Amino acid sequence: MERENWWEHKKGLLLAIMALAWPTLLEQFLQTLVQYIDSAMVGRIGAEATATVGISTTVTWLVNGPLFAMGIGFMAFISREMGAKSYEKVKEASVQSVVVTIAAGVVVGIVTLAISPLLPIWMGAEEAIRRNASIYFAIICLPMLFRSAIIIFGAVLRAVGDTKTPMYVNVCMNLVNIVMNYIFIYDSRVITIGSMKIKMFGFGYGAVGAGIGTAISFIVGGIFMTVALYKNKYVSPAGCKIRAEKDILQPIIRIGFPVAMERIATCLGHVVFASLVTGLGTVSFAAHSIALTVEQAFYIPGYGMQTAAATLAGNSIGAKDQKRLHELTRMLMVIIIIIMALSGALLFVLAAPLLGIFTKDTEVIALGTVVLRMVAVSEPLFGVLIILEGIFNGAGDTVKPFYYALFSMWGVRVLFTYLSLNVFHLGLYAVWACMIANNVTLATFFIIRYFRGEWNPLNKIIENE
Repeated sequence: MERENWWEHKKGLLLAIMALAWPTLLEQFLQTLVQYIDSAMVGRIGAEATATVGISTTVTWLVNGPLFAMGIGFMAFISREMGAKSYEKVKEASVQSVVVTIAAGVVVGIVTLAISPLLPIWMGAEEAIRRNASIYFAIICLPMLFRSAIIIFGAVLRAVGDTKTPMYVNVCMNLVNIVMNYIFIYDSRVITIGSMKIKMFGFGYGAVGAGIGTAISFIVGGIFMTVALYKNKYVSPAGCKIRAEKDILQPIIRIGFPVAMERIATCLGHVVFASLVTGLGTVSFAAHSIALTVEQAFYIPGYGMQTAAATLAGNSIGAKDQKRLHELTRMLMVIIIIIMALSGALLFVLAAPLLGIFTKDTEVIALGTVVLRMVAVSEPLFGVLIILEGIFNGAGDTVKPFYYALFSMWGVRVLFTYLSLNVFHLGLYAVWACMIANNVTLATFFIIRYFRGEWNPLNKIIENE
């Protein structure tokens, strides 16, 4: 009987994890699938088009960093208040999310548009792609207010356990992106479906057209996510005055600010890292960009379950349920190690065929295959890193992880990449070795912190009692 109760208890925990995780997993999968399609469509134009889009990839991570950070702040605060059943606080926090979304969207939008002409030069892009790279970046940053709504409102909805609605919004957004890409990337052409021949209209804007398609999809996604926020019974700001409230914003900013600093510092590291890689030439940078795109599909399980980790950790802390917190975190890590081990094995085997989806350049495929097989081995450890980051975020523990991320990015990845390329004159393989070393270092720091228990506020409550 005890064994049956034990099994039912574990089954309940697993179901709680999967109920939150599966919509985010599917959402991440669909987003990556669309990015695959996006990259494949651009890749058919040539290596220069791929490099044009790839230039902005790491800067986009930087731009999104503060937005995701505020989303994490709201998620940690709201999930904890949900666990404590403080629904009025949940509603008040949602109102503040509207204030932050508008402020962040406007400020980040102005800054990114201002730097767009200089970005390709800073990134060390070759002269041939600088103009299109600048235009592409400016276009995808124009709807920054809508991007802000997608990220922050999506985090608010997930914090109250609604992971399905953000998934549906992203599905719509991705479908719009694909359709717009077909229209804006290619010239008008005749396509054959069975025995039918259909004339397909197109503007033929190439890589710039991909930017237009992406921008339109952001606008659609931002509108839908805002509507979803106003329809949710827990967090709808309908009827509330939209104004800043210091008492609510302070704890959210206290959690979100270190995450923002961490995202900015690490993303700046990514920008410097990418600018170092551009020095290897268009072929190596194309291989690097495409390999990064391919790899993204294989850590979907980690980021898909990270939301569940953050929300459930916050709920357990809000409810002051120490036992449930430990059981959930351990189960999450066991699940992710198993899944990411399988994911890494698939990446190792399928590296070359997957790269072939995006390019027919044999040199690019050969380079990309080796680096993907290198990173495949470290996927389980990377999965643990992602889950622990989610747990720490849900617990509001963001300061020490910021220092760890800062050191591993700048003291490991950037420093050793610089030495590898400019002192030892090594190639792309050495660059990816430095990238893997960065992830291993950060994962090691996170694991040590987890077992020390300093991240868990319930430990301090127990000590005081």
